[in-house]
Amino acid sequence: MKTKLLTAAVAAMMAAGPAMADLVFPSLDYRTGPYAANGIPLADGYADYFTMLNERDGGIGGVKTRVVSCETGYNTEKGVECYESTKGEGSLVYQPYSTGMTYQLIPKVTADDIPLHTMGYGRTSAKNGKVFSHVFNYPANYWDGASIAIKHLLDVNDGDISGKTVALVYHNSAYGKEPIRTLEKLTEKHGFNLTLLAVDHPGQEQKSQWLQIRREKPDYVLMWGWGVMNQVAIQEAANIRYPMENFIGVWWSGSENDVLPVGDAANGYKALAMTAPGGDFSIYEDLKTHVYDKGLASGAGDQAGTVLYNRALYAAMLAAEAARNAQEIHGVAEITPAMMRDGMEALDMTEEKMAGLGFANFAPAFSVSCENHGGNGLGAVQQWDASAKTWNLITDFMSSDQDVIAPLVDEDSAAFAAENGIEAGC
Repeated sequence: MKTKLLTAAVAAMMAAGPAMADLVFPSLDYRTGPYAANGIPLADGYADYFTMLNERDGGIGGVKTRVVSCETGYNTEKGVECYESTKGEGSLVYQPYSTGMTYQLIPKVTADDIPLHTMGYGRTSAKNGKVFSHVFNYPANYWDGASIAIKHLLDVNDGDISGKTVALVYHNSAYGKEPIRTLEKLTEKHGFNLTLLAVDHPGQEQKSQWLQIRREKPDYVLMWGWGVMNQVAIQEAANIRYPMENFIGVWWSGSENDVLPVGDAANGYKALAMTAPGGDFSIYEDLKTHVYDKGLASGAGDQAGTVLYNRALYAAMLAAEAARNAQEIHGVAEITPAMMRDGMEALDMTEEKMAGLGFANFAPAFSVSCENHGGNGLGAVQQWDASAKTWNLITDFMSSDQDVIAPLVDEDSAAFAAENGIEAGC
């Protein structure tokens, strides 16, 4: 009897055709550790978008998605361990949300033929796809961010910031040091003075840096911070009564976590943005129907509409669309990581396409190619309204100064290619 039942079961499975494997999207989470407040909304948004695709569409191209989470605590060594322990599951693309992890993973993903997406962070010169075949940092990078911040200062000063002083308060790590080269080049072009103020991990002690700012009175302060460093910096700025409208953070220093703890004193603080803030987008209707109302939200389910949750939704959407691209390019539903790379390199996010996905007016259009893995390099400036507890975009999305950035990308990527014996080309 057991033999007959087993034979019948096997026959039924064969008649139904082979079962499709999941499309695996690893998530290198940090729900714990000193940067957990930022890691949680990133992990939640990423997971919720793929849950929505499964519930609403049955996955991507008829294949269910599966998010494989691995806790890193924002520790680079642990992040590499997570990569090694999950890559064998058919992981299609890694998004570590850590510049330190990114630097360690670049040679690994290239050797393993798995793409790496470092959206708005990581090694900036990875924009050059002729050298960094498996690394993508679209839609914008750190050097774009530095240029856009200076462009905003030019806009509010009638195009002239010569003689003014700009201080950079930065996380004393590879991440925080990324914009320095660009800012130094921009000082040559626009004639402003640059002061560099490093803040050691995790950033809770900044008294000396802000005493220097109080003493020297720079016209503007830029910040490349993350986690608790951001809120401490904004509080210190408030303590010395530094004008918040002259204080601008990168897009990783502009979440609700950074300003809410400071209360009303954070009013007017600015930060760069690569997506629009808030939850007034039609994608949220589908998330409510297929995820929130079904009790399927990741984590505590309380991050919807926040800056970092939105950014993770965006990252997940871009990954899903690259996977869909790969399916179309290769004519198969069960794509490999190598096929996923091809889908990412052919990504073309038009305004019409994003509107159809529920992301109308969420982010600017961009495209990717073999030569350009970094997209169009657009960003906007948002400002915090403490009374309404909301971020508001105060500029349109604007382009970075490619006359400055493109040569830097070429120079840095050429050096990397020489050091690693890479023959650049498409």
